[in-house]
Amino acid sequence: MFVDRVAISVRGGDGGNGCLAFRREKYVPRGGPSGGDGGHGGHVIILAADGLTNLAHLSFQRHWKADRGGHGLGSDCHGKCAEDLIIEVPIGTIVRDRARDFVVRDLKKAGESVIVAKGGRGGFGNKHFKSSTNRAPRQHEEGLPGEELKISLELKVIADVGLVGLPNAGKSTLLSRISRAHPEIADYPFTTKYPNLGTVQAGDQSFIVADIPGLIEGAHEGHGLGHEFLRHVERTRLLVHLVDAMPSDGSDPVANYRTIRHELEKYSAALAARPEVVIVTKLDLTGADEARERFAAELCREVISISAVTGKGLPTLMHRIGELLASLPLDDSPPPATLHVPRVATKPAESTVTGQ
Repeated sequence: MFVDRVAISVRGGDGGNGCLAFRREKYVPRGGPSGGDGGHGGHVIILAADGLTNLAHLSFQRHWKADRGGHGLGSDCHGKCAEDLIIEVPIGTIVRDRARDFVVRDLKKAGESVIVAKGGRGGFGNKHFKSSTNRAPRQHEEGLPGEELKISLELKVIADVGLVGLPNAGKSTLLSRISRAHPEIADYPFTTKYPNLGTVQAGDQSFIVADIPGLIEGAHEGHGLGHEFLRHVERTRLLVHLVDAMPSDGSDPVANYRTIRHELEKYSAALAARPEVVIVTKLDLTGADEARERFAAELCREVISISAVTGKGLPTLMHRIGELLASLPLDDSPPPATLHVPRVATKPAESTVTGQ
């Protein structure tokens, strides 16, 4: 099961209560207050981790709460601070505040994290309220509640190259030939129902290729499967557009190419402006060479012909992709620092007075 969007609720752990206690020991007639502080509640942290490909492991649990801190005890014993609750997500996950529709963090690299719900601070014990005029304080604090937030997690896979085209254009077959990925391949449209990633090694250069479900006319309005998965090629640096040289339905390859270009432009102008390599597939079919020449002449641009079945044209394609990727800039912006909540408590201006 492939899941690329989930909505969950998170809550930080509550802080432990401070303790009201006095020293009553032999030979210590003026022991004074000895109530310990409560421990801090745990944070809820979203962490981008290697080895995860989608959000399916989060789809069956919608409520996440960190543990609360331990209560303070007598003899100046502090409560234990709770462990943080870490939720691992795939690289490329966007954390969004559902109430404000605000992007909290875009986790683009392994190890990046963000605190989405801070744990509550532990309450002070009565020893914090001792003074020259209050030798036996009976004030102590309850722990503060943890933060609560409703968030959505949306996955946008990170790849260097995105394969686009009509259904049954040969995208999955190409991915299986140039990488070790094993996408489902069959002789009917919409075989691919979720994005597939493959790592390609071309000489001393390595890059990641993403294959998304085939697009149809009206995909930008939600028709077919393309609208749901077009966001998975938004992060790519290069688009590889596959066009069937001899469609089985008798359609015009040039019209098919322009249909996909129209859908990309309607979905995102930035995505449509990405550098693009146009490929005519299924070169092994009879008459494919003539169809490729007519297509290139009408399109008036560079067109690469391949046959993913026989492997013809694949070295030329890999060389061309490598050249373009080497000339395109990388996203080298440093990741934002992980949010940190200090664990050092400060004495409050006001205290809560409770009975013994």
